[in-house]
Amino acid sequence: MDAVPLHIEYESLGDATHPAVVLIMGLGMQLTAWPDSFCRALVARGYRVIRFDNRDCGLSGRAPGKKRAKLMLAMAASALGLPVRTPYTLEDMAGDTIALMDRLGIARAHIVGASMGGMIAQVLAAKHPQRVLSLTSIMSTSGNRKVSKPTKPARKVLLARPADPKNPDSVIEHLVEMFGVIGSPGYPSTREELRSRIGKSVRRAYDPAGVARQLLAVIASGDRRKLLHTIAAPTLVIHGAADPLVPLAAGRDTAQNIPGAALLVIDGMGHDFPEALMPRLATAIADHCERNGPLQQAAA
Repeated sequence: MDAVPLHIEYESLGDATHPAVVLIMGLGMQLTAWPDSFCRALVARGYRVIRFDNRDCGLSGRAPGKKRAKLMLAMAASALGLPVRTPYTLEDMAGDTIALMDRLGIARAHIVGASMGGMIAQVLAAKHPQRVLSLTSIMSTSGNRKVSKPTKPARKVLLARPADPKNPDSVIEHLVEMFGVIGSPGYPSTREELRSRIGKSVRRAYDPAGVARQLLAVIASGDRRKLLHTIAAPTLVIHGAADPLVPLAAGRDTAQNIPGAALLVIDGMGHDFPEALMPRLATAIADHCERNGPLQQAAA
């Protein structure tokens, strides 16, 4: 749908000759949301790690046009099975990842996506199978609405807005409240830790209009279960047992609809990346990559 080339901000970590792990982050989240410790652990296992800002987020380019996203209208259309108008789709965002791989000379990679990034990763694996060594979908969904409903507190905080959207401190406090609700109850962060981490992110970039356009792409994607059945890449689905935003049922449904997919359920994990879980997540993903990829990177 969107053929306009965009600048994509990225970081490449590790030896460029090593097999690549490409990380795709979720709705409104920047490349910095992939914890440094997680990335370093993958590099230590012998991988080149690529993390980047999705379009309309962080330091990457913005979608053309200034129209405000009509989210309520889009959700109503989706519920009725009608087409959703959006400036771009998840397939376009998957195309951004392919374009970045081309730019970096990466023929095939292990694709890892979280939340919306998991949806993009699923689309990429289905539409570009020749570019995917393995797929890891974290805290994501197949688009099946029946199993993807958040808890009432999670829905409430997700739909809330900062008291003063133009005041960075107000935005930070709003996001601290949000992650306090959707975060991992088994691995809680203190408000000070959340405020420090979120403050760095907001000061780097903050664009709620871009987040709204990304959400339009998610809504327009609809139910992807038929598409998931076409995925041939070896797949690992990781989901928190205590995720209040995207419930565990959505992770189980995702795994059930991808042929041969393995499911890893982590007790106490919500919809975030708590530092205490990074060694376990990195080990699980590195092990999955090792089982399903060459020891040396193929050049594009």
